[in-house]
Amino acid sequence: MNKLKIPFIILLVILSFSACEKDDICTESDTPQMVIRFYDVLNPTEFKDVQNLIVWGILENEGKDTIENIALDSIVLPLRVDATSTTFALSRQLSIDDVNVDTLTFNYDVKEIYKSRACGYIANFENLTATVKQDDSVWVQTIDVDNPLIENTASAHVKIFH
Repeated sequence: MNKLKIPFIILLVILSFSACEKDDICTESDTPQMVIRFYDVLNPTEFKDVQNLIVWGILENEGKDTIENIALDSIVLPLRVDATSTTFALSRQLSIDDVNVDTLTFNYDVKEIYKSRACGYIANFENLTATVKQDDSVWVQTIDVDNPLIENTASAHVKIFH
C-alpha cells in the first residue's frame, strides 16, 4: 500500500501545478499623457517657470483641479480617450489683482492599440493640434505643437511661450 501512496502523491502534485497559469499582470503599458513645456517668449530656448499655476480640465458640467498653485516649467496632462478634444484652463496669478486665465483646447485622433490580455487596450493620440482662447490679460503668447504623435511621455509634445 505504501508503494502506491508515493507515486499517487507525486502524481497529485504534478497535476496540481500543471493546472496553474502565468499571472496576467500588466506592468509594461499604459495610455501616455501629454507633456507641456513652458518657455520664455523673449528667449525661446530657455525654460521659464509659471508662478502660481493652476490647471483644471473643463468638462461640460464640471471642472476638476489637475495641478494647483505651484511653479513649474513643465506639466503632464491626461487627454480624454472618450472624445477627440480636451480643454484645460490654465491660470497664472502674479498678485491678488492680477489673475490670468487662458483656455487651451487640444484636438486629436485616438488610436486604440491592443497590448495583451492583461493590459487590454491603450490609446495613443495622433494629429495633435492646439488652440488658445485668451482672456483680457494675455499670458500665453504662443502655443506650438512640437510632436503631434503622443506614444510616450519621454519628451515634450507641446511648447507654450509666455
